[in-house]
Amino acid sequence: MTYLDTAAQFYGEVAQTPQIGLCCVQSSPLQLPGLTIPLQMQEMNYGCGTTVHPAELVNNPTVLYVGVGGGLEALQFAYFSRRPGAVIAIDPVPEMREAAARNLEIAAQENSWFDPSFVEIRSGDAFKLPVNDDSVDVVAQNCLFNIFEPEDLSHALHEAYRVLKPGGRLQMSDPIATRPIPEHLQQDERLRAMCLSGALTYDDYVHRVISAGFGQVEIRTRRPYRLLDSQTYNLPEPLLLESLDSVSFKVIIPEDGACIFTGKTAIYAGSEEYFDDEVGHILQKGIPAAVCDKTAGKLAKLVPENIMITDSTWHYTGGGCC
Repeated sequence: MTYLDTAAQFYGEVAQTPQIGLCCVQSSPLQLPGLTIPLQMQEMNYGCGTTVHPAELVNNPTVLYVGVGGGLEALQFAYFSRRPGAVIAIDPVPEMREAAARNLEIAAQENSWFDPSFVEIRSGDAFKLPVNDDSVDVVAQNCLFNIFEPEDLSHALHEAYRVLKPGGRLQMSDPIATRPIPEHLQQDERLRAMCLSGALTYDDYVHRVISAGFGQVEIRTRRPYRLLDSQTYNLPEPLLLESLDSVSFKVIIPEDGACIFTGKTAIYAGSEEYFDDEVGHILQKGIPAAVCDKTAGKLAKLVPENIMITDSTWHYTGGGCC
């Protein structure tokens, strides 16, 4: 039995007997006006954050949701695209697809605006997405890709890139590890299925996203998720897992590298009214401007005495001069 078989068996079990709080220990479902989330969906909230970012969901996007779970985020995505087939939700586990379909029928009874036809549930997996090239606006996954072995993760990221339209968005929420997870935990297939032993470090995770071709990565949220204690997990010291919500764009990677936004700003404090680096970045005196990490590094070296670079806030929602 492979780790994917173990994961399929595990999620088949929790589809039939929900384990409340299995992954999502601190966050609650995104609240939206006129949206009622059935209790059954809330009990199957198997995620570590959220992939539903309203600012990314204008103009009725077509969304491919990988790993349908209980259907909660598929319902939330349908809130923004109220038309048949707007959300394509795929899952390799029959029990999970069946549970999501039941939950969506209940959602239709509790939400007058929602029709189950808005969400099309398909059999499939992240390694061979059942949609055409360049065909969807958004690909989303919550707490699924961290289950994969690193090379399988890269495969899944390339598949997401394939099906996205140019300029499309990959919206993800996954655990990351504050230091590499020891081999004995990585090899524990059930812990991996429970989102506790497959997480990569932040640097490795983002590197694989960029290696799949995504030219811009924006960090929406980074926060504590779970602590693996020394005694239970046979560790020399506790290991903190964090939850990372990100949006990655299918745009060309610039010659000087991808743009990664982690909430840094640049502030000009010189004698002039503004600073122009002559490559597209203009800083008004005294006013923070959001910049990607790459630009922050360049500006810090260019005029270190006149430009302050603030630390990453691990929260970015657009704007700035990049």
